[in-house]
Amino acid sequence: QVQLVESGGGLRQAGDSLRLSCTANGRTHILNVMAWFRQAPGKEREFVAAIRLPGTNTHYADSVKARFIISRDKYNNTVYLQMNSLKPEDTAVYYCAANSLGVIYTQPARYRYWGQGTQVTVSS
Repeated sequence: QVQLVESGGGLRQAGDSLRLSCTANGRTHILNVMAWFRQAPGKEREFVAAIRLPGTNTHYADSVKARFIISRDKYNNTVYLQMNSLKPEDTAVYYCAANSLGVIYTQPARYRYWGQGTQVTVSS
């Protein structure tokens, strides 16, 4: 099994930055992709960013491209989401997800492992 633990959420003002962390524990050797999703109240869970673990291939949602950066520390099995120029519409619960597939997918159903989520709130 794989466990994902997120941290780093909080309250920020528009224009601020925030970094989320997700650490994988357990059978981490089976993981090929780690991703971030978010879900705002009353909305569906949406893809934010993903990174392939064997390399550095990344993919971003258009809404966060050029503002958010996903990166990884392979020695600590940790993936980060650096969020810059935050906007009120970035307010959501952010979830870390992972799978053992070799391709980055943007659909939540493609991810088997999920963290508990961390709240990010951006005020205007």
